[in-house]
Amino acid sequence: MPVAAVGVTDPSALISGADLYSQMAAGLGTADVGSIENISVPGAGTSAITEAASARSDSFGNALGKGLQSVENLDITAQNKAIGAATGDLNDVHDYVIAAVEAQTAVELTTTLRNKALESFQQIMGMQL
Repeated sequence: MPVAAVGVTDPSALISGADLYSQMAAGLGTADVGSIENISVPGAGTSAITEAASARSDSFGNALGKGLQSVENLDITAQNKAIGAATGDLNDVHDYVIAAVEAQTAVELTTTLRNKALESFQQIMGMQL
């Protein structure tokens, strides 16, 4: 089972780094900051920019949660197939081996991503302003 981006089933739907940069530079996908109503002023209430940032944060959190849930589901599947193989209920032992390797790979990928995120966070926190 190939590893894909979280929530993306079609690899052609992914945006390249250059496309993402050009969209950000052009202001696409962000709130309209051309009018004074959309500018956040402290004490003036919630603005469109704050709402958009909150929505993006929620969608990132949801995507992260779904990714971790799928890793947990792979692990549970591997455990169930291991029990089935041990009790003789599993007809094909190679199904267990495949499930175990998928779960192991998913856990290794998740651990690597976590380590890289922590390393990046530590580098950011170490920056001087």
